[in-house]
Amino acid sequence: MDVQQRIKEQVESHPVVLFMKGTPQFPQCGFSASVVEVLKACGVREVHTVNVLEDPEIRQGIKDYANWPTIPQLYVNGEFVGGADIVREMAQTGELQKMLEA
Repeated sequence: MDVQQRIKEQVESHPVVLFMKGTPQFPQCGFSASVVEVLKACGVREVHTVNVLEDPEIRQGIKDYANWPTIPQLYVNGEFVGGADIVREMAQTGELQKMLEA
């Protein structure tokens, strides 16, 4: 299975997927940590996380998958939401909460 197929499978198999640097318990960058905090603040209990630092293929592949150059990347119900700045903005407007409830 190629890397794009692996990513697609993960994104479609879980309602909330976060490709991040590190883990929710030990984020390896501030942007990843901030998305984890936003999700917690929104009441999300289950997030499937993928530590891109453990797999160089995924680290590059996810950038190609979404055509988005940075990590973290959040997916909700199979749909690309965005990176840290977009996630924070959507949480402030309430848009993210609506998406998570759907």
